[in-house]
Amino acid sequence: MTIHTDLEYIAAIAANKDEENDHFRQYLKRLDGSAIDHAVHEIYAQVNAAVSCTDCGNCCNHLVVNITPDEIKGLSDFLQQPEIEVREKYIEESMQGACYINTIPCHFFAHKKCTIYTQRFTECRDFPHLHKPGFRERLLGTLLHYPACPIIFNVVEQAKTALGFIETA
Repeated sequence: MTIHTDLEYIAAIAANKDEENDHFRQYLKRLDGSAIDHAVHEIYAQVNAAVSCTDCGNCCNHLVVNITPDEIKGLSDFLQQPEIEVREKYIEESMQGACYINTIPCHFFAHKKCTIYTQRFTECRDFPHLHKPGFRERLLGTLLHYPACPIIFNVVEQAKTALGFIETA
C-alpha cells in the first residue's frame, strides 16, 4: 500500500479526479452502507497510522471550524482570557447561533502546529471524520478536502480499489 503525503502531488492528482470521484459517489449508492463503512474504517485505520496529522496541519489552512459554547468556555479558560474577549477576538456567530473560528487559516495554527492542541475543538479532533459511520452519505463533503488532506486522499483512493470501483470513462 503506497501512502502519498506530498501535498503538491496530491493537489495535482486531485485536480484531475473530479469526474472520477463523482462516478465513485454514484457507484457507492448501489452498495450496502455498512459494508462501505467497514471497508473505509479498515483503510482509515491503516492510513491514519501512517500519516501524522501533526506533521501536516493542512486542514487548519482550509477548514471552517465549528465550535460549541462549551468549547468557547474551555478556550477562554485555556487562554486565561475572559470569554467575552475570546469571542470578540476569535469567534463568529451566525444569525442562527452557530459559532465558528472567524479566520481561515485558524488563529491557533502557527508553524504547521496547533498552538492549542490539548484544547483543540471536537471538530478538529474528529477530522477527517472517516472513523464515523455514514461514509457514503458524507462523501460529497469529504471530497471537498480530498485535494488538501493526505488521509482523505489515500483513503478515498484505496476505497475505490477495495470496493471494486472501476472508472470506465
